[in-house]
Amino acid sequence: MAVLAAPGAVPIRRLSSQSRVEAFTGQMFALPALLLIVGLLLVPILVVAVLGFSDYQLGAIEWSWIGLGNYERMLDDPVFWRSIGNTFLYVAVVVPGSVLSALVVAILVNDRKHFKSVYQIIYFLPVTTTLIAMSVVWHFVLNPQLGPIAGLLRALGLPPVDLFGDLDLVLIALSLIGIWQLVGFNMVLFLAGLTAIPRDLYDAAAIDGADHPWDRFARVTWPMLGPTTVFVVVTTTITAFRVFDTVAVITRGGPIGRSEVMLYAIYLEGFQYFEIGYASALTIVFLVVVVALAVLQAFFLDRKVHY
Repeated sequence: MAVLAAPGAVPIRRLSSQSRVEAFTGQMFALPALLLIVGLLLVPILVVAVLGFSDYQLGAIEWSWIGLGNYERMLDDPVFWRSIGNTFLYVAVVVPGSVLSALVVAILVNDRKHFKSVYQIIYFLPVTTTLIAMSVVWHFVLNPQLGPIAGLLRALGLPPVDLFGDLDLVLIALSLIGIWQLVGFNMVLFLAGLTAIPRDLYDAAAIDGADHPWDRFARVTWPMLGPTTVFVVVTTTITAFRVFDTVAVITRGGPIGRSEVMLYAIYLEGFQYFEIGYASALTIVFLVVVVALAVLQAFFLDRKVHY
């Protein structure tokens, strides 16, 4: 018994052919981006991973495979462990400091009725500036001899403090600069999250007796900012782990290695001592640590978020 097609229906063979053409067209549009990702991201990572198993030195003609020799060297390298400890200490200060500060600033700016955009621009300015240039400015501002802060302390009868030369304060000083640089970007993200919260929720909370600002924050604002907070924490952690500019410009890892972070240690091994093989192994370890920590943060924080 023959099956009659409905009037105006597209034949199955023609529909499947059109779908294949559309799929092929979409793949061709995505191909340039895919080639860029492979060429600029995946291939360099693969090359670094391969060099990590060699003793290659920058400019050397001959080099050999040493297997896990570079990774075994890390276990006995005090500079490696010191750089890891300094990096984690820096991250432990910058991440909560920048996230909490940005949240407070975002709430204050969001409640402004006048000059709201002006405050947004002012807080976002550190994000638009070059961190290397601002590192030079901060180095001058906090200079114990010539800086304006030192001059103000002398005028008050107090001795100036060399923050970048003190063994116990150097990482804290660098962390404060990192917080200053990240607050503006995180503020914008929190402002986007605050704007997306329906006003009806605040009205319903007020009817339930949540009239105090802290009650409204605890019952409505903070739970609704869950997805934004997860994103901010993960991105801030990755950015904090990548600290390099301020260390390279201001302290150069000093005093006596107290501010030497992982990226700066990699830079020294690769471009000062020309140990490209060892620097590549350090880079792979750094990449694994950052990716693992970001995944763990996203996994555990996401389980506590209500979408």
